[in-house]
Amino acid sequence: MQNGTLLAAVDLGSNSFRLEIGRVDHGQIHRIEYLKEVVRQGAGLDSARNLTAEAMQRGWEALARFGERLAGFKRSQVRVVATQTLREARNRDEFLLRARTELGFGIDVIPGREEARLIYQGVAHMLPHNDVSDRERRLVVDIGGRSTEMIIGRALEAQVMESYRVGSVAWSLKHFPQGQFTAPAFRAAEVAAKAVLDDALSSYGAGHWDVAYGASGTIGAVGDVLAASGAEAGVVTREGLDWLVDRLLKAGSIEKLRMDGMREDRKAVIGGGVSVLRAVFDLLDIREMKIAQGALRHGVLYELLERDDSVADLRAATVARLATRFAADAGQARRVGETASSLYVQLDPAARASGTSRSGRALRKLGWAAQLHEIGALISHSDCHKHGAYILDNVDAPGFASNELHQLSQLVLGHRGKLRKIETALEDETFAAQLLALRVAVILCHARRDPEPQALRLARSDARTFSVNYRGDWAEAFPQSAHLLREEVLAWQKTGWKVVLGS
Repeated sequence: MQNGTLLAAVDLGSNSFRLEIGRVDHGQIHRIEYLKEVVRQGAGLDSARNLTAEAMQRGWEALARFGERLAGFKRSQVRVVATQTLREARNRDEFLLRARTELGFGIDVIPGREEARLIYQGVAHMLPHNDVSDRERRLVVDIGGRSTEMIIGRALEAQVMESYRVGSVAWSLKHFPQGQFTAPAFRAAEVAAKAVLDDALSSYGAGHWDVAYGASGTIGAVGDVLAASGAEAGVVTREGLDWLVDRLLKAGSIEKLRMDGMREDRKAVIGGGVSVLRAVFDLLDIREMKIAQGALRHGVLYELLERDDSVADLRAATVARLATRFAADAGQARRVGETASSLYVQLDPAARASGTSRSGRALRKLGWAAQLHEIGALISHSDCHKHGAYILDNVDAPGFASNELHQLSQLVLGHRGKLRKIETALEDETFAAQLLALRVAVILCHARRDPEPQALRLARSDARTFSVNYRGDWAEAFPQSAHLLREEVLAWQKTGWKVVLGS
């Protein structure tokens, strides 16, 4: 990417929405602007896990302000990620529909482990790089509003990642609901946090890492307070946490809390955040934790910088790993993928020109869907499309956002059988073209052998019509394929699309 290019990352967190804009300079990103809006969406989930109207409105208003600042940015320069609150919210689609309009860009709801991986990337890129630091085993902890991420890695590689449903907003609402700080409340909050985080002991306990780093949110806020008290800047210690809890207990409540270094917006969630952090220190036997400069948004920025290479490679590796894990027929996946890609390029010739264009990305995703279209066969041959779609909607897949995995799942679900089950997805023209190419490729490769090259030609006749043409003698030479193709034409007649068959 050229020096001077502006990149922007938006992090839709449970407590705050953040916008980071940076300029590319010889492989590094230097901050140009940083905006933060405290929206407390995590506190806006009701008992049915729906975002309240007020919480959604706060989010939309913040995103409208971000959208005004991002006017003029290209799609390739911006990435927006949403975390735990929108992972949980049952009505997230209602929020996201308007949110994308207000902001002017798409929004990726990322899985917990993907959030953890991106957090590590942000921390690692902002740390010094030398022979000593790149050899150290790093523990990175990020306590957010409704989740806590833990990662172990070396240099720029995250090796072990997990996300736990415990955070400053959730724990403050649960254990300090009236804003009162008491010793029993802190004890209960820490015990409850340890019950959730106990699972981390086997992978993140002492002996698995050399240096502990704390990223963003709660840990940064605690570090600011400790530094203002005269403690060593940039470090959180066990003694410092004990001192902070003592100060909170003496204050007794949020209203009476007066502490140098503590922002007003942090007071409402400090009780829950400190309880979770103390639980992490106790469980993992941490004596001190260095405060990292990098965070989720920085990881997103650096992946924007490197997206064409490293992220594409990561996704390709993830797809290959899933195909192997679920024992997909590699030969069939290859032939279906090659055939589907060839057919799709006939519908969208621009797809071959650039892998970074929208057409090129669509072609790449089609290839991944073809590689994974039979992963459900390990569970059931006849319903492999259904099981494959379920796997993709629920698997942790490094490099992929939840909505991107859902797009792949819909292609896998629709690669065979009736089309009614994916009629909503078919409203998108690109998806319809991808699916037709995939379904026709599956037909041509149904005997599990390479099809005759250039046997068919696909084209768009008008806005909602595809044409499929074949060579005069093809139907006679391949009667089973021709029969399946005629059945395919009938299947599309029950959708808003039309497929016309001719020779």
